[in-house]
Amino acid sequence: MTRTTNEQPIDRADTGTPGPSGALVPVLAFAGIVVAVMQTLLVPVIKDLPQLLSTEPSNATWVLTSTLLSGAVATPIMGRLGDLYGKRRMLIASLSVMVVGALISAFTSALLPMIVGRTLQGFAMGAIPLGIGLMRDMLPREKLGSAMALMSSSIGVGGGLALPAAALVAQHTNWHALFYGAAGLGVLSIALTLLVVPESKVRAAGTFDSLGALGLSVGLVLFLLPITKGSDWGWTSATTLGMFAGSALVLLLWGVYELRSKAPLVDLRTTARPAVLFTNLASIMVGVSFYVVSLVLPQLLQLPKETGYGLGQSMVVAGLLVAPLGLTMMFTAPVYARISAKYGPKTTLILGMLIIAIGYGAGLGLMSAPWQSLVIAVILGAGIGLAYSSLPALIIGAVPASETGAANGLNTLMRSIGTSVSSAVIGMVLANTANNVGGVAIPTMHGFRVSFLIATAAVAVGLLLALFLPKQRPAAHTQLRASSEEDANLERAEEALRSFRGRVLDAGGTPVARAKVTLIDRRGRQAGATLSADDGSYALAVPAQGAYVLAARADGHAPLASSATHTGDDSPVDLDLSLPGETVTA
Repeated sequence: MTRTTNEQPIDRADTGTPGPSGALVPVLAFAGIVVAVMQTLLVPVIKDLPQLLSTEPSNATWVLTSTLLSGAVATPIMGRLGDLYGKRRMLIASLSVMVVGALISAFTSALLPMIVGRTLQGFAMGAIPLGIGLMRDMLPREKLGSAMALMSSSIGVGGGLALPAAALVAQHTNWHALFYGAAGLGVLSIALTLLVVPESKVRAAGTFDSLGALGLSVGLVLFLLPITKGSDWGWTSATTLGMFAGSALVLLLWGVYELRSKAPLVDLRTTARPAVLFTNLASIMVGVSFYVVSLVLPQLLQLPKETGYGLGQSMVVAGLLVAPLGLTMMFTAPVYARISAKYGPKTTLILGMLIIAIGYGAGLGLMSAPWQSLVIAVILGAGIGLAYSSLPALIIGAVPASETGAANGLNTLMRSIGTSVSSAVIGMVLANTANNVGGVAIPTMHGFRVSFLIATAAVAVGLLLALFLPKQRPAAHTQLRASSEEDANLERAEEALRSFRGRVLDAGGTPVARAKVTLIDRRGRQAGATLSADDGSYALAVPAQGAYVLAARADGHAPLASSATHTGDDSPVDLDLSLPGETVTA
């Protein structure tokens, strides 16, 4: 098996990684917004899809389901491919597949080609964890917190902004223009990425786990398909129950295989850590709460006033009133950075979910006027923005740099599962509480309020899960918390407290400058790297307690490997590394 290992760039001067331009964050966030648009692109024309595609309503739903399924499958797979072969390369590949899919959909009105095109569009969802990984690899720590918050929130920002834009296009032009616009945005994002975003030098060890990717894909499809189609097939039908059972079996076998694999697609031992596990579970609940407002408010706003509770707004006006949901999420990123810098991402996640609960609670009594929908959207946007912004910081603080893409891909998948469950449950609630008028099912105010209560319950569960998150040590999220250069200097000092430190010396006790010191964990993966200073001193932060190997090498000396153990307390471990004196020929 071919193994490729590149070091985490502790100092770009040492690694040759070019410093990022100031446009890096906007370009990556724009890519995230573009791919998120694919998820809600067709929402304004959902009810017209059967007629537009000349098919039955049950068949037309595959146009939406296919995008959801491919996005769920792509996020962890593209994250792992990015860790192995380059995050920028995989980001461009994701966007390219999306452009191809958009063009296929733009040139057809037939069901099957449309499903193929929509499947390819959903594949681009892997761009979001890839963007977060690139930010971690390249940005200085004082900018990283707000940048990752913006990238993480781009899922909601893109979905929120797409609603009014897509409604405007669908109302005044041919609906295929939606796909031409999506393809154009994708091409623009690719061009900006090629011009602005450098490739990361960080690589994971190992090769791509093809069998693991296949197993995860099959398991996810078997799980998500009955969730999205259960209301059509019947929740107790043999097809639905059989797929759920098949999913459980496949994912169980996949987990056993991944635990035995030397280079797994998803490191399940890492995902079992409390910080990762409870973050992912809380992410599902945040995903549920986010999608409820996206389903309820547009319908409430567009229902005729003759119903007695509908607000009688046009498709475009309804989209504009919901758009602040995404805009508020976008503007929340710098606020998150300041709060998290002072209190940590766990506190920010809890605060965000509390605001979401307040928003849905207030929403139970704010459904009688269009301006009230605007208030709900702003409050929920602030809460969801804080919650989404906290998730990558919590994940990255608990995983090695070489697993950033895969770990954030899995977290993005958890959010997708949350939105899928939300779509199925809320759809079933609205259908079961609807009034049948002339053969047309009209949602009721009771159904809308029950939906808000479900969202509130999901947030309550998420809050409970967040309370179980361990309090991160400063070393675990030092690069995520700083919001100014002074804070960054403080973080570096705190990081040094929980580290291996010492000096690199030659056989005669003379300090060796510019010696390369690499920290290797017990699984043989690199956990950090640095160069010794002019006086031979070095310091390497410890990601977690346990046994490590410190490898040192320098010109004119034979390499050295020394074992060491860190107990995880607040004290550094002092360890001088004495290089053998024999000269190594080039």
